[in-house]
Amino acid sequence: MSVLDSFSLAGKNAIVTGASRGIGKSLAMALAEAGADVITVARNGAQARETADAVTQLGRKALAIEADITTDEGIAAVIDGTVAEFGRIDILVNNAGYCIHKPSLEVTREEYREVLDINLEAVFFLSQAAAQQMAKQGHGNIVNIGSISAMIVNRPQWQASYNASKAGVHQLTKSFAAEWAPLGIRVNAIAPGYIKTDMAMVDDPRFKARWIDDSAQQRYAYPEDLGTTMVYLASEGSGFMTGSVTVIDGGYTLY
Repeated sequence: MSVLDSFSLAGKNAIVTGASRGIGKSLAMALAEAGADVITVARNGAQARETADAVTQLGRKALAIEADITTDEGIAAVIDGTVAEFGRIDILVNNAGYCIHKPSLEVTREEYREVLDINLEAVFFLSQAAAQQMAKQGHGNIVNIGSISAMIVNRPQWQASYNASKAGVHQLTKSFAAEWAPLGIRVNAIAPGYIKTDMAMVDDPRFKARWIDDSAQQRYAYPEDLGTTMVYLASEGSGFMTGSVTVIDGGYTLY
């Protein structure tokens, strides 16, 4: 296999959660461009179908699944739907996420639970369900979307519950990688910095001094900046890599 061939995802399928917009949609498109068929998962079925339609325009197969992955029923819909359509699960991308900006003294139990349910608990149980199928196959690849918020305390906004959830994602990545390597399953993560999405208000002047000026490259990223790393982690090009967290932050965490 040539170097470039090792990055091909032809003949593979990939589940992407939170695929309705932003980072998730961009990652779905990058995987499709590399040759993968894509299962787009989102609570908003119409938006999941929009991403799936964009994938098919690249000549790949796509399946849109409307599901709430914080529930057992939603997870079953994703796993069962994928296996019914494609016969197996090659790649799982845990991207769905949620954040609130609020001082910790004011966060309610309901707000805290919502962040942890989406960002951490769903990652655990969807990965568990996918890994059960992958173990039967003898192979599988999971890529989690973590964050530099697992490594720093963001400012000027406060978001302790989000930071804690992403730290948990990083540790789950390592724990799963250790447990599941004998089953032929690799697990890695990407830790993005500030990316222009609906969740990150990178253009807001209130945040520029901390979010942008404190970065070595002094700029924010676009969702597309994650695509090449996603393809690498999802492909055989990273075949001897598991339990790693790859930081993509323009040098923000250097300081």
